[in-house]
Amino acid sequence: MSTVNGGISFWYAQDGAPAPREPLPGDTTADVCIVGGGYTGLWTAYYLKKAVPFLNITVLEAKFCGYGASGRNGGWLYNGIAGRDRYAKLHGHEAAVRLQQAMNATVTEVLDVCETEKIEADQHRGGVLEVALSPAQLARLKAFHAVEIAFGETDREMYGARETSDRVRVRGAVGSSWTPHGARLHPVKLVKGLAAAVEALGVTIHESTPVTEIKPKHAVTPYGTVRAPYILRCTEGFTASLAGQRRTWLPMNSSMIATEPLTDAQWESIGWEGRETLGDMAHAYMYAQRTADGRIALGGRGVPYRFGSKTDNDGRTQPQTIEALRDILVRFFPQLAGVRVDHAWSGVLGVPRDWCATVTLDRSTGLGWAGGYVGSGVATANLAARTLRDLIQQDSGQSGPTDLTALPWVNHKVRKWEPEPLRWLGVQTMYAAFRGADRREATGHAATTDRVAILANRLSGR
Repeated sequence: MSTVNGGISFWYAQDGAPAPREPLPGDTTADVCIVGGGYTGLWTAYYLKKAVPFLNITVLEAKFCGYGASGRNGGWLYNGIAGRDRYAKLHGHEAAVRLQQAMNATVTEVLDVCETEKIEADQHRGGVLEVALSPAQLARLKAFHAVEIAFGETDREMYGARETSDRVRVRGAVGSSWTPHGARLHPVKLVKGLAAAVEALGVTIHESTPVTEIKPKHAVTPYGTVRAPYILRCTEGFTASLAGQRRTWLPMNSSMIATEPLTDAQWESIGWEGRETLGDMAHAYMYAQRTADGRIALGGRGVPYRFGSKTDNDGRTQPQTIEALRDILVRFFPQLAGVRVDHAWSGVLGVPRDWCATVTLDRSTGLGWAGGYVGSGVATANLAARTLRDLIQQDSGQSGPTDLTALPWVNHKVRKWEPEPLRWLGVQTMYAAFRGADRREATGHAATTDRVAILANRLSGR
């Protein structure tokens, strides 16, 4: 049996494509129009409708709900948020601590809503385990662990080589850091359940309806225009396809593979009984989960960026990327050298120029947006949605400021990415530097980060 390449993702191959929803039938009006049927858009519709049941909310989706990153990600529901350290520099340490505390609580919030709405998404709260495989990675891990504790994560734990092996037997792991603020889930089951919950509340979802332009009080599509006081852009890695947004967020590629189901003996040799989500401290890092049906789903960067902010064709990825991900799998677990890779796919995530996630409402125009999650969107999208809800309620006079509207990522302004070919050259150079640094660190003995990687981080603004 050969590897399935593309087809959106393994998650859709396993759970099936959703039943299609009708496209927009023509010009219409709404109180709130949400562009994008992924996690951010659906969570925003959910929380707005729960808060103000009489609101007329319309969601417009170019393909079908979950077609983008929400249906292709690694299933990491965890407390990481892009840009926290920068927000600490701009707004002070305590403001960044409040942001981190909100993210910690978001993991519980998502799981609680799944329970309330009876969404079965294979969720398992096993936390997040991040391992170090070299002296340089261990030094970074220790520094990372100390920083997380400084931001209030006092329940985080640090493990040595033996304790790490007791959890997951990753070859060559010399240490790890674990946080309880994380869970494994099935991305497509979550997005399908969320879309059904939103529709049950009375929200209208139109699929196969690409929005070509967003302007104040207007979302323009080939089938008609939705007019609404609030137009919310929730398009993450596909933002560049909108008129005037080509340089707003860079669509960074991430790729994944899913193995065949492992045998009981293979799982016995690996451990991983806690079903933690698993990552490492490489510069071009990997991420993985043990799926509910006994596979390993593992991801990382393949070809990081396509010239002109282009996106993939239904998740298809390059053969060399599949081999590179298989190499990571076997490097972590040599006993799986003969295991079949059943599925491979790719998707895009939104990367702002300063690598900071943001949520914004322009009160002068009614335009709002959230995103730029840099790969940490499964949980961050939920916090962004609740924040958009509070911003709209505040703007419409239904409530005042809240703890969420005071978080430092609200209304943060980011400069645009460079035009081509500088954008393509910059990203390619950055990831070539990271991969080279990872190779040198893996074969060296220095307990310091490779200087080329440090320089690449500084130049990229990462």
